[in-house]
Amino acid sequence: MKETRIFDLLNRCKERFVKSDTFGVKRDGKWSTFSTNDYIENSNNVSYGLLALGFKKGDKIATITNNRPEWNFVDMGILLAGMIHVPIYPTISKEEHEYILNHSEVKVIFVSDKILYKRISSIAEKIDGIEQIYTFNEIDGAKNWLEIIEIGKQHSEKLKNELINIKNSINENELTTIIYTSGTTGSPKGVMLSHKNIMSNVISATKRNPLDSRHRVLSFLPLCHIYERMLNYHYQYLGISIYYAENMGTIIDDMKEINPDGFSTVPRLLEKVFDKIISKGKNLTGLKKIIFFWAINLGVKYKLNRENGWFYELKLKLMNKLVFSKWREALGGNIKMIISGGASLQLRLEKIFWAAGIPVQVGYGLTETSPVIAVNDYSYPNIKFGTVGPLVKDVKVKISNDGEILVKGPNVMLGYYKDPKTTSEVIDNDGWLHTGDIGIIEDNKFLKITDRKKEIFKTSSGKYIAPQIIENKLKESFFIENIMVVGENEKFASALISPNFSFLHDWCSLHKIRYRDNKELISIPKVIARYFQEVNKHNSKLGAHEQIKRFRLVCEEWSPQTGELSPTLKLKRRIIYDKYENILKEIYSHIKEHKKEGGIKWTGLGNEIVELAKKITTKTIQN
Repeated sequence: MKETRIFDLLNRCKERFVKSDTFGVKRDGKWSTFSTNDYIENSNNVSYGLLALGFKKGDKIATITNNRPEWNFVDMGILLAGMIHVPIYPTISKEEHEYILNHSEVKVIFVSDKILYKRISSIAEKIDGIEQIYTFNEIDGAKNWLEIIEIGKQHSEKLKNELINIKNSINENELTTIIYTSGTTGSPKGVMLSHKNIMSNVISATKRNPLDSRHRVLSFLPLCHIYERMLNYHYQYLGISIYYAENMGTIIDDMKEINPDGFSTVPRLLEKVFDKIISKGKNLTGLKKIIFFWAINLGVKYKLNRENGWFYELKLKLMNKLVFSKWREALGGNIKMIISGGASLQLRLEKIFWAAGIPVQVGYGLTETSPVIAVNDYSYPNIKFGTVGPLVKDVKVKISNDGEILVKGPNVMLGYYKDPKTTSEVIDNDGWLHTGDIGIIEDNKFLKITDRKKEIFKTSSGKYIAPQIIENKLKESFFIENIMVVGENEKFASALISPNFSFLHDWCSLHKIRYRDNKELISIPKVIARYFQEVNKHNSKLGAHEQIKRFRLVCEEWSPQTGELSPTLKLKRRIIYDKYENILKEIYSHIKEHKKEGGIKWTGLGNEIVELAKKITTKTIQN
């Protein structure tokens, strides 16, 4: 039987992959597992319980929770009964939670813990349609999800035929979930996806996965996002055991304990892992330090298919034994696949990880495409560094006259919930979804993303600037955690830089620089001068109109919690513009230029900083 609806995965698991550890989860420092039978039984009982409580096919049910096996039981229970699952990020603002719960018309909400229960309860009181909130953790005064399981058990015989009839009535083209985008601009939009949208993507992606039912993966990206959710189904389709990390802070420890064969991630997490590796390398001394950085430099030069020749491969084999083997051990020792998506991965990191025997498969997709459009394979020749790989099966792409990537296929969404106008703006009359991303096809095979259409801006001289490319290059610096390039309709490009404060604090300690807090730290002349060095180094590789002429350091670390980043760690440009409006006005309006030196305009600086900056253009301050 072909799996065309998401809940068809339950029968597939029952027939092919009966396991004791379909799911695993770590709680309070201990691992527990759930079998295939646990999965099927709990999912059915959620369905029976919801039906017994009077909910009907087409009703909206929300989950606001961390990753856990219970998410799957509730998800499948909702879908089996023909209801619509609305998964919502736990970490978004109260205003966004209120907007989504109102807009989606949910009737029941499942939350994970006490903090979320208190927050969502206060919102739910204002919304007439919400009938009940259930919790996964036991919380005094709150209804627990196990009550639904118990009601389901009591009514299973009575509702058995009704559930079968509902399942049989569900068509693969029917709406199954509404996923709200992270809202980098304006209010979140509800992306409507069908069973076919998601299952076509689940099955197409199997050709790019080296794992099978003998393997296990670690899951830590939010299941409420279509990226991790689709992969969650994808793993089930292949019979791969899924283990959920205790939290984001325990990922490395969790890997050492379960020795996963793979996991999915976003580039920023890989960058943080690499930064920690480099920090440890810098603390080495003597021959060990020399060997460590020799390995790094070797990794940067890595090429696929042994194109560097036998002598390079010989050196790489030695470095694998002395250095890279320790990296693999830190990730559990069994990693055969890392899938990276959500943003572009730095090219040097892609090469270094492959050189280290840690294959990272870079892919690309949107919530609106369920999500995968293209992904690199796990072996040559269906992989090319710097690209997002070949298209997955049945997905078509064409590049419009202005460079925008257009997509057509069974994975393209049904539309935006309650928003036919915006739907018609992104899906044209011929069925092509306009992604908003700019790209090219290389070698008639590999899709390469170059920027976001809406983020490309023009300076007052008429020159176009693609900020994402510049930002990604500058984020290769260990000193820079995040950066936003600005300059639309201005004479030149500038940047706001959020430093990598952990690395910067270590650097200051090394150079005996004292400061009270980060606010004082970013005003210290020698610190600013060090950032001039970083910016100038990258400016030398850019066209004259692309170069960063001015920048300002900010004392805040950007994050989803503080609002500057989306839950998938993308810049919320509008919010950053608003937050730093005064700084941007200062950059472009209220400072007289002193003089131009080495590609950077030394403006609004004290004499001490100017002199340091001048020196840096000709002489490097040592790390």
